[in-house]
Amino acid sequence: MRREILLVFALSLGASAVYAIVALGAKLTSGQPLGSSSTSINNSKAPPTRPTLDLIYQLLSIGFALVPVLLAWHFIGVAGERASVVLGIDAGQPGRDLARGAVLAALVGGTGLGAYVIARHLGMNVSVVASGLPAVWWRLPVLILFAFENAVLEEVLLAYLLSRLDRLGWKPWPAVAVSAVLRGSYHLYQGFGAFLGNAAMGVLFGRLYQRWGRTMPMIIAHGLIDSVAFVGYVLLADKLPWLH
Repeated sequence: MRREILLVFALSLGASAVYAIVALGAKLTSGQPLGSSSTSINNSKAPPTRPTLDLIYQLLSIGFALVPVLLAWHFIGVAGERASVVLGIDAGQPGRDLARGAVLAALVGGTGLGAYVIARHLGMNVSVVASGLPAVWWRLPVLILFAFENAVLEEVLLAYLLSRLDRLGWKPWPAVAVSAVLRGSYHLYQGFGAFLGNAAMGVLFGRLYQRWGRTMPMIIAHGLIDSVAFVGYVLLADKLPWLH
């Protein structure tokens, strides 16, 4: 099971954490203050003259990014468990899941925006360009798809990690601490503020998964938070300079 965990995360969030640490190191050793740096996510993958090709690349990126989720789901099944039960992913509680997800999104999203602004002011975070996509008809739908791809990938894999650590005999709080540090680590390319904010989110979401036994509320919350961040950046970045 330990090898299984290492393989799943070496193909997904663990690899992202390593790249994020290297990216942060590159920024810190560039000779420029961290606060004067920027990073762009959700970028174009084709020349501006080929928007259809760009769309194809975007959809392929979203699809293949979710393969580690299927791998984790497979490993849970191989262990003789029902992944939908272990992870709490089903349509059995739609109203409760939506309500919990919406409340979490409002709480974490609002707090996260404030933390980002403070971290930028303190020079602990880089400026995050939330969309580098061209102004074409599919930009907003693709950004929403990216938001929910992030949500499914992160929340399912971190719930999978907590479930496996529980099977290995870990106590709840140490397991949550590991998952929270991992969540913060793959955001380090944005700076120290992003690490702290996402680690705190990881503690909250991890404990709620352990208590509720469901991942659906966290997927909904995470998808809503990222959707608002991505779409809001496109619509408001020029009007709200403090976002930069």
